[in-house]
Amino acid sequence: MKRFLLCICLMTVALTMNAQEKRFCIAKDGKAATIIVDENDWKGVIRAANDLSDDVRKVTGVSAPLNEKGNIINDKPSIIVGTIGKSKLIDKLIKQKKLDVKNIKGRWEAYKRDVVDGNLVIAGNDKRGTIYGIYDLSQRIGVSPWYWMADAPVSHKDEVWYTTYGYDYDWPAVKYRGIFINDEWPSFGTWCQNHFGGVNSKAYEKIFELLLRLKANYFWPAMWATNF
Repeated sequence: MKRFLLCICLMTVALTMNAQEKRFCIAKDGKAATIIVDENDWKGVIRAANDLSDDVRKVTGVSAPLNEKGNIINDKPSIIVGTIGKSKLIDKLIKQKKLDVKNIKGRWEAYKRDVVDGNLVIAGNDKRGTIYGIYDLSQRIGVSPWYWMADAPVSHKDEVWYTTYGYDYDWPAVKYRGIFINDEWPSFGTWCQNHFGGVNSKAYEKIFELLLRLKANYFWPAMWATNF
């Protein structure tokens, strides 16, 4: 058994040493990389890209510029986000064999991040996969999914870098993940009244954002008089 464990350790070290480190500067010296997203991608993906722009601001004090045309890569290194089959740039990188998506192709809510031609690329196999990949990056740079709901503080950073060794992809092990509004009155209903004037779309917007930042996809809403 000890010999078997030693072999595993040696193989792990070898893989780590052979893997090429890739780095991408998200923000530095008061400037942030542009985020590129295809205007024809899912609306939720575009929303998450806008949130990422503001999350960079929360961390560094400067927002990442957003380009929603998503057809041309800028001269400067950019963050390219998109869904396979919905983003022209993502599909182009795959066709050119610059972006390898075989690990996520066909998988439920899967995403991959990689540095390609100096750009940070976030590609999702489907809509939520792309969204999870975007929000996961937000969490990694220091924005908690609970930044609003629980006032989780965001620490300031002058510089933000992304580093990968070529293994940055993920998908859920459990298909449905979410929450149930258990105590709608007085807790949930009163909270909605105090913050949003009632149980309305503004309240659920914050709840749904939290769910997506937590990589959830399931929601059992309040019932009785406060149902949808």
